[in-house]
Amino acid sequence: MWIDIVIIIGLIVFEVVSSIDNAIVNAHMLKTMGEKARKWFLVWGIFFAVFVARGILPFLIVWLATPGLGFLAAVSATFGSSETAAAAIESSSYILLTGGGMFLLLLYFHWLFLEKKDPYFFSDKWVKEHHGVWFFAIAALMLVGVMYLTRDQPLAMIAAATGNAVFFILYGFRETAEKGEKKMEQGGVSDLAKLAYLEVLDLSFSIDGIFGAFAFTTSIMLILIGNGIGALVVRELTIRGVDKVGNYKWLKNGAMTSIGFLGAFMTAEALGVHMAEWIPTVTTCLLVGVTFWASHRHLKKQQS
Repeated sequence: MWIDIVIIIGLIVFEVVSSIDNAIVNAHMLKTMGEKARKWFLVWGIFFAVFVARGILPFLIVWLATPGLGFLAAVSATFGSSETAAAAIESSSYILLTGGGMFLLLLYFHWLFLEKKDPYFFSDKWVKEHHGVWFFAIAALMLVGVMYLTRDQPLAMIAAATGNAVFFILYGFRETAEKGEKKMEQGGVSDLAKLAYLEVLDLSFSIDGIFGAFAFTTSIMLILIGNGIGALVVRELTIRGVDKVGNYKWLKNGAMTSIGFLGAFMTAEALGVHMAEWIPTVTTCLLVGVTFWASHRHLKKQQS
């Protein structure tokens, strides 16, 4: 039971810190919308964010990543106590870990090499002095390396290629969405279109959290509980103070670095390296805690 609690805590922390960007986008867009549309997004949007995105998607991913597991058996493994189905999921977890690890590592390296940031960790400071073109070289070499190491496991090779593909598809979508967001904020777009945009964008951000969740556990119920609570916290931040959270200048460094570690953990486990279940939670909380405390002290100095 205490392991489950530790996992849920890790999932909540990870979901919240990895969704800060999403909350900031939501808050900015909601300012341009009418009162009725805001209430719809903040009330009914919670159902979609928690139960559809954080509940159904992980279930579908686990089901698709477990060859030979029927739909009803997957449901039983998720909400029941089928030991046979649970064992099937466990034996096929390397497929999920390979694809998820590839996705999270790409997410981290993209942030490290291509996105603007205030350096905090040594890696942030070192990469700041190097050209971002290295991201694409690392992405290509990493895919080749993982596929070579899993050459005796065809499904793992497909999973690595799938994780790579999902990342670049989402990368293209977000690049396009960023341009569309600026046009929407300028006016001339209906609240209904903005709601649709926010829900689709929220779904794309949810995928980051879902893949990261599998670094903590393959239990859909734990993911639903942890990520669901985290999604509710993010919605609350959207309403009450996401701008304040955005002032914590190194918080994202902790979040993205933890994503890099989680990706490395998933890849290592897929390759047969066993890790204690508490390691992802401790790593995430430590990295986020350090950067939160440093950011908080920095903010206090600025205000004094």
